Amino acid sequence: MENLNKLRNRSLHVDLIRTIAMVGVILFHATGHWIISSQELNQMNLLEITSWCIVVIYQSIGAIAVPLFLMLSGALLLQPQKKDETLRVFFKKRWTRIGLPFFFWSVAYFVWDFLVQKIPFSADVILQGLLNGAYTHFWYIYVLVGLYFLTPLLRTLLANADKALMKYFLILWVVGVAVMPFLDLLSPFRLNGNVFAFSGYVGFFVLGTYLTTVKLRRSIICFCMFVGITLTAFGTYVLATTGVGGNMYFFQEYLSPTVILAAVMLFLLLLTVKPPVQQAISSSKGNKLFKVVSENTLPIFFLHVMVLESIQNGYFGFTLNRNILTPVIEAPLMTAIVLFTTLGVVFSLKKIPYLNKLIG
Repeated sequence: MENLNKLRNRSLHVDLIRTIAMVGVILFHATGHWIISSQELNQMNLLEITSWCIVVIYQSIGAIAVPLFLMLSGALLLQPQKKDETLRVFFKKRWTRIGLPFFFWSVAYFVWDFLVQKIPFSADVILQGLLNGAYTHFWYIYVLVGLYFLTPLLRTLLANADKALMKYFLILWVVGVAVMPFLDLLSPFRLNGNVFAFSGYVGFFVLGTYLTTVKLRRSIICFCMFVGITLTAFGTYVLATTGVGGNMYFFQEYLSPTVILAAVMLFLLLLTVKPPVQQAISSSKGNKLFKVVSENTLPIFFLHVMVLESIQNGYFGFTLNRNILTPVIEAPLMTAIVLFTTLGVVFSLKKIPYLNKLIG
């Protein structure tokens, strides 16, 4: 596991992956208001269809972000040397890292719902919000909690597993979560899903650990990543125009075969950044920005949707949405504005006593 230890010691790799993933999440959400149905697509003119196709490309890139986060978490948390960490120590760290910010931001979004979104106040809304997430993007925290529950077990298993056994697990996972659903999309026949017990996002967690031991030529990595993103966008277009399978956004799902391919390759690509680069730019503005975003990923993740909706609805005194600019410009511009606005708000909040630990 030499490469795994190198990942832990190279803050540049961690900062790069976290920053790219966070930008991807914002990009994905910034283009979310462009999600349409097949019926709407059939009623569009050529210019509108072209705009939508550009948005699909942005969405296909942004869909890689969540898998990146999950693979990085697995690479960092499933290190063999951490298998002896006690359950109490492990869960205490996770509570401090995730638990307190989760409840703080849940309250913030309940206030947002009741005061800004004008949702009628009720105890049921709060209870349901705590059980399933106070806002749309909170689902990711519940995924993390589930993976944290498994982490002590996975640490022990992976510490005693050889590379062949890890490959076997990952093959079963990919076939179960990606290949079979893809075949189901094309065929009226269905295999009983109980055949594949390994499902969900746990595969990304294990994949992050495994990929730190993989070496491929950069040219191959870049080509495969391009293929993954291209097939995600093209597959979305085909499903939208043909109506096959009934789910036109199947290829943009985090567990689709094309998103898995693109995410794996981007993860490997970011791991190929060599140590001399880190030394050469250790004092540069770019490296500092990566580090700042990386260290504040959690509060940026929680807050960015509130900032995004504020910009789209004109709460800051200006409005930016699909009705103002072409998506070629609007999506990346919105992503940049949301990122830096959110970062500025987070910095301001962290200057307030006692809020530093609460916001993440």
